[in-house]
This record gives sequence, C-alpha cells and structure tokens, in this order.
Amino acid sequence: MGYKPGRCLLTRRLNEIGKTQQWLIEVTGINKSQISDYATSRRYMSLGSAMTIAKAIGCHIEDLYDFIRE
Repeated sequence: MGYKPGRCLLTRRLNEIGKTQQWLIEVTGINKSQISDYATSRRYMSLGSAMTIAKAIGCHIEDLYDFIRE
C-alpha cells in the first residue's frame, strides 16, 4: 500500500493563517510561478520545497496535500 499526492491544499493552509502567496514567496524565496503551480495542482512540490513551505506556514508536509491511497 502506498500513497500519492492528490489535490494541493496550499491555498487553504495560507488562508488558515491569514497569509498570501506573495508572503510565501517572500519568506521562502520560491518563485511566483512555482508557488502558483503548486497551489493550482499543476505541479507537485519537491520534498525540499514541501519542507520549506511547511516550515514557513507552520504545518506538516502531510498537511499540504490530500493524499490518495494506492
């Protein structure tokens, strides 16, 4: 049994803490197009990006996606 990332929850997590994508860009140094692609599920985060974002937001990596059991 394994898991794969489903829908990205980045926008939801940012809304929960009252922050914007622009704030996340400034805090993490991850470029605007990548953050936008993650938030709209056009692109999956690398493990490094997910950890950077999770630390900035104050959540666990697992909180950034709906995970699907395979």
